[in-house]
Amino acid sequence: MNTVVLHSLLPFFGIIIVLVLVHESGHFIAAKLSHVRVLEFGVGFPPRIAAFKFHDTEYSLNALPLGGFVRMVGEEDPTEPGSLASRPKLLRLFVLSAGVLSNFVFAIVLFSASFIIPHEVPIGRAMISDVSPGSPAAAAGLQVNDVIYTIDGRNVQNVPDASYDIRLHMGEMLKMTVKRGSDFVNVNVKARWVPPSNQGPTGITIASQYPFTETQSYAPWTALHLGTQETFDSLTMARNEVISWIKGATAPQVSGPVGIVQATGEVVKEAGWKSLIEFMGLLSINLAVVNILPFPFLDGGRIVFVLVEVMRRGRRIAPQKEALVHLAGLAVLLTFVVVISYFDIARIVHGQDIFR
Repeated sequence: MNTVVLHSLLPFFGIIIVLVLVHESGHFIAAKLSHVRVLEFGVGFPPRIAAFKFHDTEYSLNALPLGGFVRMVGEEDPTEPGSLASRPKLLRLFVLSAGVLSNFVFAIVLFSASFIIPHEVPIGRAMISDVSPGSPAAAAGLQVNDVIYTIDGRNVQNVPDASYDIRLHMGEMLKMTVKRGSDFVNVNVKARWVPPSNQGPTGITIASQYPFTETQSYAPWTALHLGTQETFDSLTMARNEVISWIKGATAPQVSGPVGIVQATGEVVKEAGWKSLIEFMGLLSINLAVVNILPFPFLDGGRIVFVLVEVMRRGRRIAPQKEALVHLAGLAVLLTFVVVISYFDIARIVHGQDIFR
């Protein structure tokens, strides 16, 4: 049990608390800047463990560490003084979207930090070891022993880079530069959404030129650029994953809190504590994407009501009706979490790893 707690539960709860603080702090700061009264800033969900009051806002620590909240005056009712609903539409949109923006900025910070911290990377470029007959790679003229130097203008330093850049441009025509003998050759090759089961998107098999690694780190300004790029790349990867579900190339894989606990333990066990920084960055992006979805109770669902008000030329939906819709959305989300958690537990009981 001690090992499980050390490698899974403790880092999981640490990550969740930090991400919740970042998200809710975005709402909190935006609300204060917009002169909206904040009644409570809560970490976790009730029952309450402890609380203190400062400048008309109560700060609470609650028993269920799987979320948090910023409780503002009159979130749906514009008749209350200092309420969110009484503020102009642009300010309300600013407050409602601030949590999502905070998570994106935090992801950039985390990814940038991961590039600053010294880490081991393969130093051998990706060399083509096989080209499947009839594949896009074969049609483009790629050959065995070609060494990949760039994909769509990005320098490909190693095998992980090559695999990453191909998956980043699924469904597109890749501009690839390879070294063949002493010559550099430019080719255009299609990355397929649904390749045959024994092939990758382009139909090539790649291996490293050299079985060596080196310690690598970047200056802060370079790391910031790379971290920003990594954040937006992660959004593209998420989009590609959804499209591959639709096209039937891969099956949807969804995890709830239990699955994230398992994933956290596997990251620590397989890759070490430093890899938790990148993992936290991915979770921060995931939290932002989920919250911006136009579903009741989520930030995106609340934003929809403001946009509907704009389309109705200022006519609001009755506060009671909006509150009821968000309550129904919360019930659906909680049910979904329970169902997903059941399948997560079943996977763990059967000894299956989340990444395999």
